[in-house]
Amino acid sequence: MSTNKWNADNYNKHADFVSNLAFPVVDLLNPKENEKILDLGCGDGTLALEIKKFNTKVIAVDLSENMVEKTKKKGIEAYVMSATELSYKNEFDAVFSNAVLHWVKEPETAITKIFNALKANGRFIAEFGGYGNIKYLTDAMQEVFDKSKEYGEFNNPWYFPKDTDYKEMLEANGFKVEYIELIPRPTKIDDISNWLDIFANGIVSHLTKEQQSSFKQEVRAILNPKIYSEENGWVADYVRLRLKAVKVL
Repeated sequence: MSTNKWNADNYNKHADFVSNLAFPVVDLLNPKENEKILDLGCGDGTLALEIKKFNTKVIAVDLSENMVEKTKKKGIEAYVMSATELSYKNEFDAVFSNAVLHWVKEPETAITKIFNALKANGRFIAEFGGYGNIKYLTDAMQEVFDKSKEYGEFNNPWYFPKDTDYKEMLEANGFKVEYIELIPRPTKIDDISNWLDIFANGIVSHLTKEQQSSFKQEVRAILNPKIYSEENGWVADYVRLRLKAVKVL
C-alpha cells in the first residue's frame, strides 16, 4: 500500500486548520520551563515552536523529510522518524502528538515506543482522529472504489479508535489515563479537492492522472449534498480523540 506524500507548502496553504485548532491540546500539555518534550509527528513545526515558547527543550520527529526540513528552519531540532520506530529511552518529560496517530496502523507498537521514551511519571498528550472521524469522506471514497473495479481495492490508511478501546490499550501498556474523550468537531475546509490532494493522495497513487481526476470528481459529487452548503461551504465531519495519560511504573 502506498503511503501518503506530504508537501509542506500545500499543507500550510490548505490545511493550516490542523495546527490552528490544536491550541487546546497545547493547553492540555501545559508545558513547563526546562522540560524536555517530544513533538511526535511535528508537521511543519508550528506547534513545536509554540511549545518552545515556554522555555522548553523540544525535539521534533516526523516521517516526512519535507516537513522535518520546514521544522528545522524554524530553529527546532528535528529528525525523520516514525511513531513505531522511536528509539528514545526514559528521556522526555512529555510526548505531544497532534493529528498523527490516526495514520499509525500499529497503535500498540506506537504506545509502547511512547511509553519507553518517557521518564517515570512523564505524560503523553495527544489528539487525533477518533471513531466516526470523516465517515462521510471514507464512505464516499469506498463507494467510488466499489463501483470502479478497475481502481482495485480501497485501502483505508486510517485508524480511528473508540475512546474505550484506546484507553484499554494505554492501560495494558503501563499508562494511567487521566483524561480521554471523543470530541465531534465539524471542520471547515477550503475545498474537498484540496483535502483529497493533501490527505488521500496515497489512496490513489497507483491510479493514472485521468483516474485520479475522475476519482476526485466522483467523491465530490457524492459529498456535495452531505457536507457542502452555500452558507458554510465545505465542512468535514471530524471527530477527535483527545487524551492525557501518565507513565506509571
